[in-house]
Amino acid sequence: MEGQKNDRKSFLLAALAILTLLNVAFIYLFYQERQKNKEQETLVSAKTEEVISTKSQLDSISVQLDAKIAEIQELGGNVDSLISLKDQLTKDKANLTAQIKNGQFVKRDYQAKIDQYVAMLTQKDVDIAKLKEELGIVTTQNQELTQKVTGLETDKQSLQKNFEDSVGSLSARNRELADKVTLASALKAENIRVDAISSRGKERDGGEYRAKKIDKIKIEFNLAENPIAKKNEKEVYLRMLDPTGAILSDMATGSGSFIFNGNETIYTAKQRIDYDNTGQAVAFIYSRGQQYKKGKHAIELYAEGFRIGTGEFVVK
Repeated sequence: MEGQKNDRKSFLLAALAILTLLNVAFIYLFYQERQKNKEQETLVSAKTEEVISTKSQLDSISVQLDAKIAEIQELGGNVDSLISLKDQLTKDKANLTAQIKNGQFVKRDYQAKIDQYVAMLTQKDVDIAKLKEELGIVTTQNQELTQKVTGLETDKQSLQKNFEDSVGSLSARNRELADKVTLASALKAENIRVDAISSRGKERDGGEYRAKKIDKIKIEFNLAENPIAKKNEKEVYLRMLDPTGAILSDMATGSGSFIFNGNETIYTAKQRIDYDNTGQAVAFIYSRGQQYKKGKHAIELYAEGFRIGTGEFVVK
């Protein structure tokens, strides 16, 4: 009887040891997988920034090419080489789009192309300067004829001036009024609060948080009542900047870009809301997936082309 009890006890101890080893192995595998996911997220974020930078540079070069083609044509110069360059740029932009879709994008391949385009644009600046210098001689010879034409145009311009001044004044007044209405209708974020949420779901407030205690950041605010603002669906953009001024973004989790003051601007997260003009509360909950840097982080909120509020929090 005593031997059976000892055998049973030995069996239970052996089973417990096996379960313990299985738990340790599971924890190790879980940790390895999590580290792998974090590394993958970092690579995706870096790749996305490279894609946006490359696309932005190619778009900028395209605009400059169009401007130089128009300027050289106006000066009477030959633009065949620039048109060919424009065709090649269009192909490069199409290839970029295809490579992004196929996951074959390589930054260094396009950087070499971008450097070549920039060098060509620089050379065209020199060519334009020479054209202007040559045209200066012709312009001098034509000054007398121009003065005569100007004299004939003076009477006509004088008759038109009063009418144009009146129309221009009215148009300027209308534009000024429209700008004031647009500005007055802008949303405003009030009572901006930044809380930290731990991995266990516990929320902390106060604006200063320990890095290890932050799993998610919660940004809450109210949209102030505005009798001029339209009640409709609106997009609110959140930008979160670390202590170095770098924007926290991850295209894989919803980050992207929008236009602000005519420039493409990266945002951290966005949210569609049905604005009801009642001082409604709005909340963003952002999970970065990695530890925050120590120091002051800035919060910026945008909607309908305006920055509607700012805030901050400190990571210790």
